[in-house]
Amino acid sequence: MNAARAVLAWLSRGRTAVIGMPYLWLLVFFLLPFLIVLKISVSEMEGVVFKDVLSFTDGVLALSVKLSNYVFITQDDLYFKTYLSSIKYAAVTTVLCLAIGYPFAYFMARARATIQPALLMLVMLPFWTSFLLRVYAWKGLLTEHGWVSELLIALRVDELLLAAGVIATQGKFMNTPFSLVLGMVYTYLPFMVLPLYGNLAKMDLRLLEAAADLGATPWVAFWKVTVPLSKAGIIAGSMLVFIPCIGEFVIPELLGGPQTLMIGRVLWDEFFSNNDWPMASTVAVVMILLIIVPLAIFNRYQAQAQERRP
Repeated sequence: MNAARAVLAWLSRGRTAVIGMPYLWLLVFFLLPFLIVLKISVSEMEGVVFKDVLSFTDGVLALSVKLSNYVFITQDDLYFKTYLSSIKYAAVTTVLCLAIGYPFAYFMARARATIQPALLMLVMLPFWTSFLLRVYAWKGLLTEHGWVSELLIALRVDELLLAAGVIATQGKFMNTPFSLVLGMVYTYLPFMVLPLYGNLAKMDLRLLEAAADLGATPWVAFWKVTVPLSKAGIIAGSMLVFIPCIGEFVIPELLGGPQTLMIGRVLWDEFFSNNDWPMASTVAVVMILLIIVPLAIFNRYQAQAQERRP
């Protein structure tokens, strides 16, 4: 009896340890770095040294917090426009990845079981090469006389893009919003396809049969049954695309231009060009809060919706 209790106690501790691992990971790799960046953002910088926020002198504990950087962000239009620009390009990339990735994920989930591994490998194939090399390859493909550039010109796509205001000059695709969004869609498309595929592959096809028996057309069944049931995959894929796109630096640096300023480039300039670490940390803190706060509110809403379900 005592041995059984000991085994149960050991299993309980093991279960607690397993459950606690994600929280430990968040503490070490998110919360602690965030607190360090937050501390730098409210610190005074003297040369390459940061003043301590807390100081103890003659028995007096003093707290010195510099909030001028946060005030400056609210007064300078550059940061506000850059935040809006980052959110805009991240949202456009997310929508395009969803529009392209959902049909492909649906095709993968409905394909024969024998070819699904091959299709899944094709989605993951780009990860076998360096992210930087893949993005840099687009720079050669979209420059003058690049074969993708020549193909788009031959198909008169440049005229449509010019009319839409996505490119500034006919036949010039590099360093434009078009090249930036194209590069981000290409890079982050697998992050949309994989969660959607995992969700659609587990869907009970008998629900579609029941909808057909009730007189629903395939199109109606898709919108009334398949899409609602794949909502979790849509949300997961959108988050995996939208969040990293906001802080993206490499793609805007290589494929973007003056019209495509994003917050990642501003962070780089503040850190390494201006050597203003407190200001750069302030920009980073605001960017994190802009992502985390809506995400936390959404997760709370989702949890409440789950609790209300019978």
